[in-house]
Amino acid sequence: MSFQPLLDAPLAVQFHVATVVPAAILGAFVFLRPKGTAIHRLLGKIWVVLMVATAASTFFIHELKVFYGFSPIHLLSIFTIYGCLQSVYCARRGDIRRHMRIMQSVYLGGIVIAGGFTFVPGRIMHEVAFGDGRAGFAALSAGALVFAFLFLAVLKQRRRAV
Repeated sequence: MSFQPLLDAPLAVQFHVATVVPAAILGAFVFLRPKGTAIHRLLGKIWVVLMVATAASTFFIHELKVFYGFSPIHLLSIFTIYGCLQSVYCARRGDIRRHMRIMQSVYLGGIVIAGGFTFVPGRIMHEVAFGDGRAGFAALSAGALVFAFLFLAVLKQRRRAV
């Protein structure tokens, strides 16, 4: 593991990683804690700011140029920003069930799925985590799959409780 590829990356990529890593950790923490508390609301606001900053930063990253310098991941960024704003609106309106579904979707799409793609060989985060070797990618893929199933199981259990 070496941070050199990240340190050599453009500033937009560094900013993106600096916002997405705490968003991933904080989001998981918020999902596992009791809902509706003052700490939930405070950490949720911080998480939304981190997610919007993370998604906005992708518009300055153009490594995969599919359509005029943009790629399908930029569509996910638009949905992430919209989802965060819509979820805050739902929470303020008292539609907690919808707020919860949107936030879970934003975390799953914006953190878990998009994050998984950053570890594909040839990407900066793959080089950071595994260097030039490709052996760790299979282990990462298996771990991500297990994490995704556990995450979905927790979400399903929480939905039953609401």
